[in-house]
Amino acid sequence: MPSREPVVVIGAGIGGLTTAALLAQAGLDVTVLEAHVYPGGCAGVFFHQGYRFEAGATLAGGFYPGGPMDLVARAVGIKRWPAHADDPAMTVHLPDGQAVTRYGDARRWPEYVRAFGEPAAAFWRWQERTADALWDLALRAPAWPPQTPGELGALAGDGLRWLLADLPSHLHPRLLADAFRPVAAHLQAAPKALRLFVDAQLLIAAQTTSAHANALYGAAALDLPRRGVVHLTGGIGAIAQTLADAVQRHGGKVRYRQEVSRIIYAEGRPVAVETKRGQRYPAHTVIANLPPWNIAKLTGDHTPAALQKLPDAPQPGWGAFMVYVGVDERAIPPELPLHHQVLAREPLGEGNSVFLSLSPAWDSGRAPAGRRALTISTHTALAPWWRLFHYDPHHYAQRKSNYAERMLRAAERVLPDLRAAAELTLPGTPVTFQRFTRRVQGWVGGFPQTDLFQAWGPRLGAGLWMVGDSIFPGQSTAAVALGGLRVARAILADGRANEALPVDRRASTDAPLVKTT
Repeated sequence: MPSREPVVVIGAGIGGLTTAALLAQAGLDVTVLEAHVYPGGCAGVFFHQGYRFEAGATLAGGFYPGGPMDLVARAVGIKRWPAHADDPAMTVHLPDGQAVTRYGDARRWPEYVRAFGEPAAAFWRWQERTADALWDLALRAPAWPPQTPGELGALAGDGLRWLLADLPSHLHPRLLADAFRPVAAHLQAAPKALRLFVDAQLLIAAQTTSAHANALYGAAALDLPRRGVVHLTGGIGAIAQTLADAVQRHGGKVRYRQEVSRIIYAEGRPVAVETKRGQRYPAHTVIANLPPWNIAKLTGDHTPAALQKLPDAPQPGWGAFMVYVGVDERAIPPELPLHHQVLAREPLGEGNSVFLSLSPAWDSGRAPAGRRALTISTHTALAPWWRLFHYDPHHYAQRKSNYAERMLRAAERVLPDLRAAAELTLPGTPVTFQRFTRRVQGWVGGFPQTDLFQAWGPRLGAGLWMVGDSIFPGQSTAAVALGGLRVARAILADGRANEALPVDRRASTDAPLVKTT
């Protein structure tokens, strides 16, 4: 690929911005088109009455030395993320009233034993051993699934180096078996409380529960607290803003208020991207930081084969019901952890399990003086919301009110004075999320991680790529950043320019990328 042939990235989410920053640094002519007024998408923030609310994703990890966000920073010249390390990662509140804290340090082991008994430690030993092996492989940004002979060769090379790095552990028969079985295979003798705890954690990290989550992926997804959680100054959208700044620093462009209406083809490949404002951007390569359904709508008669048999709506998958609250900080105990998962009953989701994230007291830009921003979320099925929205607006509004009430009631287990202290309460449904993110039907979180062999590859057709939570390794800010790294490497390899991507996997020896608080 000649270095100045134009590249257009549709969507300023973390995956697309990672790809854009790496390609811009390598000398390509990169333009990012974003429908909104700021970057981040599902991992962005929005402004309302002096508050900066995290729109969707609130939990950020992967910033440790040698981790995904460290690799991205080194690749694109980010000297420091605006991130502050925090421990504990969260507290999980079980239906019986027990609270279990997820620590990242050695305190996690006595906490597991206290909450679930000594036999439960065997599960966590399996989880950590497996996660260590999987993260060692994932940080090599493998081309999974391979889509070309070159990617197959690169995958074989990465796999061989991974095996040789720790032959006894990486060749263990247990790892091979876990590629084909669910996490539940390791919970057969576990107490019910542990199984429920793991199910709840997997739902937010893998979009499914232990009976269905692939064991390898599930072990890695459960590892987030151990590998460190951070809070971003200004909210989680600061990750995307830092990447957007890197794109521009390397000569790329980021254009806001530019919602793409179609991809224009000629001779079987994209040649331009058109926005709803009627502007056209020439493109030799198009990278869509969008779900498959959104991409299919943009390609029209040129829909790639991989997208031609999509169901009418995302299946399987989830939407999110959100409640954004501006709360008096006097209602928040000073030492309270900033993330909480509250479980009321099974089945999980639909207000029976909710996740709370508070803005840090030190981040004064997130709320007016004396206030804090609170985001509350639960998984919810998409279809009922859209059915009511289209055919029964009265019951749509009633359901919205009922869900908000259920969520606030759950949040009061953490903040008993929440309602009295709330000056602002904003509920949002999947309909709201579609309007905010443009994702079809408000589908969020990516595909449930049930089968490693059903992963989407990013190469959709000549000159057309997909990045984001729909491709391996899936959801979370760290995972989509790794996906962006993989896509950039593949594009540069196609242009015989992969030497232009300076990825240094060594641990940091410079100033730390993350502050501690």
